Amino acid sequence: MARANINDLIAFITVARERSFTRAAAKLGVSPSALSHTLRGLEERLGLRLLTRTTRSVSPTEAGERLLHAIGPRFDEIDSELEALSELRDKPSGTIRITATDHVIQSLLWPKLSATLADYPDIKVEMVSDYGLTDIVAQRFDAGVRFGEQVAKDMISVRIGPDVRFAAVAAPSYFADRPIPSTPQDLVQHNCLNLRLPTYGGFYAWEFEKDGKELRVRVDGQLAFSSIYHVLDAALAGFGIGYVAEDMAEPHLREGRLVRVLEDWSPYWEGYHLYYPSRRQASPAFAVVLDALRHRAPR
Repeated sequence: MARANINDLIAFITVARERSFTRAAAKLGVSPSALSHTLRGLEERLGLRLLTRTTRSVSPTEAGERLLHAIGPRFDEIDSELEALSELRDKPSGTIRITATDHVIQSLLWPKLSATLADYPDIKVEMVSDYGLTDIVAQRFDAGVRFGEQVAKDMISVRIGPDVRFAAVAAPSYFADRPIPSTPQDLVQHNCLNLRLPTYGGFYAWEFEKDGKELRVRVDGQLAFSSIYHVLDAALAGFGIGYVAEDMAEPHLREGRLVRVLEDWSPYWEGYHLYYPSRRQASPAFAVVLDALRHRAPR
């Protein structure tokens, strides 16, 4: 294919992913009008409409989605291979994009990376907070973080943290005139603090286990949030029972600001794992980040 046609495909991929001619043009270093002209020329040569344009947005057509999914990952592989050539330099360099929840970023990624990145000024790391099960290939992330059992089989998975346990907690004032739940089913009678998971378009179902019996309880309450830290704040303020990571609740439990319930129903889950595509050629910069995040059990 002629060089001009390859550039046209790169332009299409950028517009389709950015869903905006303005943002794509800024990324490619061209004007929006020139980019629009390029895309119209590509559509004319293919005899297909690739993009649906409105005054507010741009989105791929069915043909555009098919082309994007077919060629996008291949161009990403080329970019990764070219980036891997940086290992011939004296210092690792490049940008690493990671998607994770805000709790993972604050409790694992940032503490580990802050101790390493000072020695590698040419490595840039972008940490994006997201509670959805993001498609890291489609969204052009280098890696994502999930619990071990949630990682797809076609991904390489590296453990970056210890086993994780959640805690059902509330302020002492909340239980001043309410009974303490003795089983997970009792939660349906309480004001619980929900966490929304955008991937499923609904709320997180609280997961419990005891004596081999697993339960998932869909709770209800006055408040719902998209961040686990807001759930914790609302629990501290006495608005209901929240289900948060044990390490988040622990300082407040010690100081008596929170009361824990259903502790015997709270299982340990396999810790957080960093995952990335198996076909990805790891760049030196990615190798540095991966080594910094890798979980090392205490001796």
